[in-house]
Amino acid sequence: MKTIPFNQPVALGDELANIADALARGQLAGDGHFTKLCHRWMEARLGTKHALLTHSCTGALEMAAILCDLKPGDEVILPSYTFVSTANAFALRGAVPVFVDIRADNLNIDEKLIAAAITPRTRVIAVVHYAGVACEMDEIMALAAEHNLLVVEDAAQALLASYKGRMLGAVGHMGCISFHETKNVISGEGGALLINDDRFAERAEIIREKGTNRGRFLRGEVDKYTWVDLGSSFLPSELVAAFLEAQLKHADAVMERRRAIWQRYYEGVRDYAKSGTIQLPPAGYDDRLANGHLFYLLADSLKTRLALAAHLKARGINSVSHYVPLHASPAGMKFGRAGSDMKVTDDINDRLLRLPIYYGMTDADVDAVIAAVRAFFKG
Repeated sequence: MKTIPFNQPVALGDELANIADALARGQLAGDGHFTKLCHRWMEARLGTKHALLTHSCTGALEMAAILCDLKPGDEVILPSYTFVSTANAFALRGAVPVFVDIRADNLNIDEKLIAAAITPRTRVIAVVHYAGVACEMDEIMALAAEHNLLVVEDAAQALLASYKGRMLGAVGHMGCISFHETKNVISGEGGALLINDDRFAERAEIIREKGTNRGRFLRGEVDKYTWVDLGSSFLPSELVAAFLEAQLKHADAVMERRRAIWQRYYEGVRDYAKSGTIQLPPAGYDDRLANGHLFYLLADSLKTRLALAAHLKARGINSVSHYVPLHASPAGMKFGRAGSDMKVTDDINDRLLRLPIYYGMTDADVDAVIAAVRAFFKG
């Protein structure tokens, strides 16, 4: 029996040649030739003012939290339905994550609930573009401006997805991208911080270099570098950047393939959505472009979701659920608080199932998954 994994990382072209090139150049630590090429690609392609590779999206979020200059007791509004790093980055600065419910249609933060969660302690709104679909950024940015708040985009899943012609991660004051092996474009582990407000550019460079002004030293602006601020070792190695640079050359092709797989799934099971058996994500928007990062369906209950997952597993198909909502987690209750009711988050958490999707997945693989899903509901 052929097995279909949930995800399968793949080389797209020159990854190994780039790694050999990096070795030949004699610099394997960060900020070498390939790191600079990645920075240029992101700045040009995403429209951000400054891009900085990091060892992970978690690292990018932690840099953003430092740049927000949070003090203990400050508050950060964010969805509960997200990966722990979104909240952890701010909690590490002593800030309080304030969890807000999500929309039922696209599982992004419900922008209508943010205003009621704002208090005199609120400093940041951290949005998460779930499944590579944009949040309502115009409304969120206007609200942030009204209350003098910063907006950090957790765009871990959203490379090359856009909102009204602007790339996600480049809309807020800062954006964070992931190149983890489960993402569309990968480097194994890896991420990037996008700086869209010049106020943060110089300090971001310092924080990334362990709190030193080493960047100025390398440019010949000072004769030696020293410790000047908070920071840590956020740079990836040049080997990671070399692998990533080869992947970025094919980023558009990867997105198009994943979007085609997403659409094939949608067409293959949408009759069950019409009948009310399952719920599906929206098929598309006029003002934003998704990137095909993941495809999910919502069963009618936890029991059905577990039975469907078991049915697929028996046929060699690996499907997975997603986050445990942070507001209900032990650390979430210790370090954060709810800023709204969580009825949508609690509801979809039990029912959501993600189907396999990756660049090397064939149409026959997709059709096999569709057939297995349809067989379950026919049965």
